Amino acid sequence: MATPTFYIIHGDDDLRINEAVKAMRSRMGDTPEAEMNISEFDGEVSTVGEVLSAANSFPFLADKRLVIVRGMLSWLTRKGAGNIGKEGVERLAEALPELAAWSRLVFVELRKLPANNKLVKLAQSHEYGYEKAYMTPKDSTSWIVKRARDEYAAEIDGRAAAALASVTQGDLRRADNELVKLVNYVNGERAIREDDVVLLTPYVAEASMFDMVDALAEGRGETALLLLHHLLDDGQDIFGLYGMIVRQFRLLLLTRDYLDGGGVPGGISEALNVHRFVAQKLAVQSRSFTLEQLERIYRVLLDNDLKIKNGQIKPELALDLFVASLAQ
Repeated sequence: MATPTFYIIHGDDDLRINEAVKAMRSRMGDTPEAEMNISEFDGEVSTVGEVLSAANSFPFLADKRLVIVRGMLSWLTRKGAGNIGKEGVERLAEALPELAAWSRLVFVELRKLPANNKLVKLAQSHEYGYEKAYMTPKDSTSWIVKRARDEYAAEIDGRAAAALASVTQGDLRRADNELVKLVNYVNGERAIREDDVVLLTPYVAEASMFDMVDALAEGRGETALLLLHHLLDDGQDIFGLYGMIVRQFRLLLLTRDYLDGGGVPGGISEALNVHRFVAQKLAVQSRSFTLEQLERIYRVLLDNDLKIKNGQIKPELALDLFVASLAQ
């Protein structure tokens, strides 16, 4: 199998894309000569001619030259690129198959290029081409389990992975950063558990939010107030907390409307575009309210939000009164 001379690495998973590029750099070695044979270009300001010239330049005391170009293909094919963009694509389409054997020309795009992109099709079909798309998974739970095992030789149980996926909302870089903290915390002594996630990540705020809504639904006003002030005592920004409450009841309203309209609990995640872990919580909590109750609650929250912004009521008082009114 021929060694590729040109690569297209694209998609919205910047973590794995950057790791792939880093691996290519590391394969060049860590000597001063290796660094002299690595070039990087900003594709929005560099020309196709400059990139091709660098890729075809004879390597210095080495057997290959690595050229990394970021964002050029998206820039050339953007709306409004006109003839300059078309000419750039055509020049690359003609030149890439003819690159020198020592060339390693890597195009890095932090969005997925369309399947009908001329250069993507060339990289897929040509013997010297290579194309790979790295996309953020819709549900990152499985990704977290696999990442823990493959990258850190650690185990994380399903509920812990789901909780971490819920709080990181598809941001794999953030999920990986939190995972590193959790791996170091358990230190290989056992699998990472959900209570570890609660202890070490911002998931604690979301978990307390669910608990507070549970307490409100069950009429346990004192417990709901304790949870509310626990979040504030832990440093949770009061405006951010109010926003979390508004979001939670908006999701409950949408969930109740979806279920009342014939939807099934298993479809909540896709219908509302939320993580499955969150969808399961919403399905359970929405049973405690009617659609009319949730519409009334949501109107109160929006009315209080306007009063807070107009300075008619302090946010902490608005939250206390809101919790007290639901707990009655």
